[in-house]
Amino acid sequence: MFRDSRRSRVLLAVLVAVAVALLVLDARPGANPVTSVARAGGELVFAPAAAGVTWATGPVSGLYEGLVSGPESERVAELEQANAELEDDLRAARIDKARAEQLDAMLGLAGLGGYEIVPAQSVTHVTARGYADTVTIDAGTDSGVRPDMTVVNGSGLVGKVIEAGPSTATVMLATDVNSAVGARLEATRKIGVVRGGTVPGGPDAELTLELFDLQAPVEAGDRLVTLGSHEGAPFVPGVPIGTVEEVQVAPGALSRLARIAPAVDFSSLDVVGVVVGGPEEDPRDSVLPPRPDKGERS
Repeated sequence: MFRDSRRSRVLLAVLVAVAVALLVLDARPGANPVTSVARAGGELVFAPAAAGVTWATGPVSGLYEGLVSGPESERVAELEQANAELEDDLRAARIDKARAEQLDAMLGLAGLGGYEIVPAQSVTHVTARGYADTVTIDAGTDSGVRPDMTVVNGSGLVGKVIEAGPSTATVMLATDVNSAVGARLEATRKIGVVRGGTVPGGPDAELTLELFDLQAPVEAGDRLVTLGSHEGAPFVPGVPIGTVEEVQVAPGALSRLARIAPAVDFSSLDVVGVVVGGPEEDPRDSVLPPRPDKGERS
């Protein structure tokens, strides 16, 4: 045990001085008999201490190496893999739940309108035959899908089928610049055409309404449904198209133009349905969802 006393302090000072001198001598080039003997003596003195330190730290370093490269590391890798698989399963479950909700909403729309539908999934956006805004779906002629059939989802009108193969079909979206859908205003029953994109003289829009009657009352918040085509091709009646956002009257125009907010979110299409059988009678406005303030007014 080292005690703090005058003698011990003197001894410590002498040892420090000797150590410094040895370091200076040892730094000189060439062999030096004095430092060689001192170094050998130092090794005899400090070797047991160094061995003690090695013995004490050996188990710790061995444990670390075991964690890194041994069975414990393999266990960590297994847990990480299991966690990744669990995250994938949860993600898939959330997707399946979302698709089930979309399918349920679409079946509800079909029930209200009296439409017979074939469910499908929007696979990918494509460019077909000069059309700018089209998607491929995973249902085709084997499922009864044909060109000029209406395509919907749980919110409203998606577009129409333009090509069909045995197991896939191409759908032109209502937002395509080549799209033109006969439309009817919910309240006034005034008719017009909803075109994809912006029309000349009209406001910037995904959908634009051309209303033929310049005197027809129309304002923001008015809703539109499909007018319906002859024998339901390519569009069955009563499908929600969208809501008027802005009305514009161009000088000298023969129609009124309005920007329409689509009922469908075209940026996230997933579950859709092809209407393979139209309703026995026009559902009118029965497919439109209740207005948010309807309950407050009643």
